[in-house]
Amino acid sequence: MNPTDIARVQDYLRRTFDNKRICIDPPTKRGAPVEVRVGDEFLGVLHRDEDDGEVSWALHMTILEEDLPPAPVAPPRR
Repeated sequence: MNPTDIARVQDYLRRTFDNKRICIDPPTKRGAPVEVRVGDEFLGVLHRDEDDGEVSWALHMTILEEDLPPAPVAPPRR
């Protein structure tokens, strides 16, 4: 992904989610993943796909069970 792609997608995400803290970090090595973060918090990995001349980007976000709040306790069924 080139710097222009990164800047365009970053701008799109910032406008869409109304959050100026969203940053896309260029990969440190060729072929390394492009990481998306909010402030210092890692959010996910961005992928670029080109198929039949159409270009799209996909943001893959993994949410760990340990990061979720506890599940509410359901009342017993009668």
